[in-house]
Amino acid sequence: MGMILSLHDVTKSFGALKVADGISFDVPEGQALGIIGPNGAGKSTLFNLITGNLVPDAGRIKYQGRDVTRIPPMQRCLDGMGRSFQIPQPFTGLTVFENLLVAATHGQDRPESAVVDHVARVLDQTELMGVANTPAGGLSLLQRKRLELARAMATQPKLLLLDEIAGGLTDGECAALIDTIRGLHAGGVTIIWIEHVLHALTAVVERLLVLDFGRVIGLGEPAEIMDSREVREIYLGIEV
Repeated sequence: MGMILSLHDVTKSFGALKVADGISFDVPEGQALGIIGPNGAGKSTLFNLITGNLVPDAGRIKYQGRDVTRIPPMQRCLDGMGRSFQIPQPFTGLTVFENLLVAATHGQDRPESAVVDHVARVLDQTELMGVANTPAGGLSLLQRKRLELARAMATQPKLLLLDEIAGGLTDGECAALIDTIRGLHAGGVTIIWIEHVLHALTAVVERLLVLDFGRVIGLGEPAEIMDSREVREIYLGIEV
């Protein structure tokens, strides 16, 4: 199994604040990796470094075996890197279908006629077919979360980055979203998922990475990581 993503000693600072402190890890193709850590640990910064929205001060990022450390975000998207955002960012005046059409045409650099069938499959996968002609501004929170996931999937990613996609959902809504994400993963998509809703994360991922103050303090199987004294003290706020 090859590595779809590798970070080697990636470092980033904003002034005196080091937000990524020598981060190194690998993600095998087809795996689901969860990322946890307290607020301010550097999780979203890590995503911005992986997607190219930020350029590291030092270190290297390799995607599908190629050094992409200074490759712009749009090229990474075209190469199969998709991302959702913590706060859904749809085009509110466009319908759900139109949102996905924009993502598919620009994310794959293909004409609309070539992506319509793919968009229909994504609508079905993410259970949005019933609201395909609804303006995105009129969706419920669960539907907006599903649309955020669907927009990332419309770009046909090989690597899908999910940022807090379960936040704010009821238990029932969260369970439905987990089923959708599990289905995408079973279809072969590699996933890296930042999430505070731990039961959602551990229902899907095979490994957990723990960040604290921009450093990796744990990486392993979920049960092993959650049993770690350091993780419980830092992430869960439990004195052991």
